[in-house]
Amino acid sequence: MKAFGGDVLFLDRSDINTDEIIPAKYLTEVSKQALKPYLLEDLKLEGFDAKRDVPNKKVIITRENFGCGSSREHAPWALEVNGIYTVIAPNFARIFYQNMYNCGLLALNMPKKDIDDMFRTFGNKDCECKIEQKEDGTWKVKLIAGSLSKSYPFKLEGFEKALIENEGWIGYAESKY
Repeated sequence: MKAFGGDVLFLDRSDINTDEIIPAKYLTEVSKQALKPYLLEDLKLEGFDAKRDVPNKKVIITRENFGCGSSREHAPWALEVNGIYTVIAPNFARIFYQNMYNCGLLALNMPKKDIDDMFRTFGNKDCECKIEQKEDGTWKVKLIAGSLSKSYPFKLEGFEKALIENEGWIGYAESKY
């Protein structure tokens, strides 16, 4: 199973669309790896520079409707080849959300109040995220910045859990047939 968690990239904006995640001009690339240098290249966000801010990040925490726009799976692929296996937001565009899980990536719907708290508490700090399953089967996102840490519960069950455990749709289908 993929290692979920790591250094966090906070993107404090709603409605980040798939063309901002991976610009359409790169959709002719024939491999996932070819998308790597272009992740978030066209994202318009004050103070954000993709070349400076994306490297070594493993988790994105953002606002509502992440992944809106077109339905292509190139956006999750561009995240995956950059080592970003987890995106946390209050909600996602439906097709993007399913494409994330189909690729074996986490798209965590968290309550808006939790996202607001994450930004307020950790948004301006170097922050690490850990995704943990507790002994009772429940899950939590744990954010850590120096001596400060805080946990936020979430659910991972059913088909999404099966896709994560099998590293996406292909692994899931192979395990069933």
